Amino acid sequence: MSMIQVVNLTFAYEGSYDNIFEDVNFQLDTNWKLGFTGRNGRGKTTFLNLLMGRYEYKGRICAAVEFEYFPYEVKDIDKETLEIVYEINPFCELWQLEKELSKLQVDEEVLYRQFSTLSYGERAKVLLAVLFLKDNAFLLIDEPTSHLDKESRKIVADYLNSKKGFILVSHDRAFLDSCIDHILAINKADIQVEKGNFSSWYENKKRQDEFELKENSKLKKEIKRLTESCRQAGQWADQVESTKIGRKSRVYEQCIDTRAYIGEKSRRMQMRRKNLQNRQEKAIEDKKKLLKNLETGEDLKLFPEKHYASCLLEFRNVNIQYKETGKNVCTDLNMFLCEGDRIVLTGKNGCGKSSLLKAVLQAAGFGDKSRQEVNSMDIQGEWRAASGMRISYVPQSAEFLRGSLYEFISQNKLDETLFLTVLRKLNFSRDQFQKNMEEFSEGQKKKVLLAASLCEKAHLYIWDEPLNYIDVFSRIQLENLIEKYKPTMIFVEHDQIFAQKISTKELHL
Repeated sequence: MSMIQVVNLTFAYEGSYDNIFEDVNFQLDTNWKLGFTGRNGRGKTTFLNLLMGRYEYKGRICAAVEFEYFPYEVKDIDKETLEIVYEINPFCELWQLEKELSKLQVDEEVLYRQFSTLSYGERAKVLLAVLFLKDNAFLLIDEPTSHLDKESRKIVADYLNSKKGFILVSHDRAFLDSCIDHILAINKADIQVEKGNFSSWYENKKRQDEFELKENSKLKKEIKRLTESCRQAGQWADQVESTKIGRKSRVYEQCIDTRAYIGEKSRRMQMRRKNLQNRQEKAIEDKKKLLKNLETGEDLKLFPEKHYASCLLEFRNVNIQYKETGKNVCTDLNMFLCEGDRIVLTGKNGCGKSSLLKAVLQAAGFGDKSRQEVNSMDIQGEWRAASGMRISYVPQSAEFLRGSLYEFISQNKLDETLFLTVLRKLNFSRDQFQKNMEEFSEGQKKKVLLAASLCEKAHLYIWDEPLNYIDVFSRIQLENLIEKYKPTMIFVEHDQIFAQKISTKELHL
């Protein structure tokens, strides 16, 4: 067992006026299984890069272990997988690697295939296995679940739960709960380390937030009362003080007694005013300490429209193929999408979930010039889509985003004020509005696509893995939004909690 100590860590990107971290202090045990959580853009990946020594910073990071980052960058994916393994870890023993792969339910034959032929899940599992075989290494695992199906997430979670000595960045609540024993949270005002899983940390945070909200309300009332009391006490003290000066009496002794009485009364009134002011200042200082880490999670709006047809989409014994290759996506498919349905598509990676979404888009006459693959499907069988159906589509990948937000707004004919307001509610800072989208994090790019969808009036919302890279607080916002407005949807999402909360039907491929 050894410790990783972070002392007075301060860091800002070159050219930026705002620090990402400022005088941060905490320590971590290298035996812990740490979940790393926080809003998009708070600096989770930045912190991992600081541990890797990729940026210059002020302060100290002391550790007796080497840090290894996941996912490892594979420059030539056409190489044989085993060759890539030995590039990452030249001292890896083949029998050890095969043992680790068996725990991840990966057949050893993948080692003798080109890395490019492996699925995303197989690639992730191979890289995790080889990295965990490095001696004296503390792993920094950044978003391993992106594009992994439900079954693969369970396998990877069980594997990580059998290990120790890592920091895991993930926004999948169920996944985090199943494989960590500590939480590292980047809050609005500080960094917090706590024993437990995500759910226990989140419950503690909610209790703390509720307590601070009540205290804040009490202090606001107290400050208002003290302010009024200070004002009255000041008026009374000034009135008493004014009667002391220039007061005359026919009897000299009586004059002295009266002035002494008034002076003592004035002194007491001034002391009372001072005490009230001290109490007021303390209440104001106490109030300033509250709500610094409150995640507001403002309510979002959606504009679903009701279609005149009760059934929006109907597939009977439908076969779907790729036009170019003739490869089957689905055979004998039966699907009925009615007003108010929210259908979640489930199944292993590669079973055709995204392809089915594109077939639905094509059947409904959805045109999308920026992504030609939408119209790449050949639909055979009996099918019908309601005419005049307006669709809002969120694709799986946001890699195509280029240029400024304002160019994106213009190209997609969005209401600028509404769109930027939605982004602000999704925790975008205003300074992000001036950046090109290429500079955004993966989570921020996905929020751009989601914000555009939330601004569109539609009969049907089609979302393909909308939560990839999206932080937990934004996921909860979206859950609350969909539960409130109950739009008609068909979507793919591997976050079990999200899918279970908002879906009304499941179609397993």
